[in-house]
Amino acid sequence: MFYEIRNFEDFNKFADSELACLFYFSHDECNVCKVLKPKIQIFIETEYPQIKLFYIDTKIYPQIAAQNSIFVNPTIIIFFNGNEFYRKSRNIGISELSKLIERPYNLMFK
Repeated sequence: MFYEIRNFEDFNKFADSELACLFYFSHDECNVCKVLKPKIQIFIETEYPQIKLFYIDTKIYPQIAAQNSIFVNPTIIIFFNGNEFYRKSRNIGISELSKLIERPYNLMFK
């Protein structure tokens, strides 16, 4: 399940305090975003259940996107242990994402 982020302070709090988290930046008018978001949710919840999922609506909260230099939808940012590990915009592939997450996830949680 995605938890909605509504301010930059919460973004920083969760990025710093969670061992692993994925932030999904998009908005309801983005057709690619609508298709990709549930796929990422199912993938992460199934394969990497320790990663917390967060959603930022860039139309409602553009300041959070701007403070993270997000100018394109969809964009994901993954943090491990308080450090940005991966950032990708537009063409986000699930298999590519899996290959990148697998090793650090296994080191932290298995």
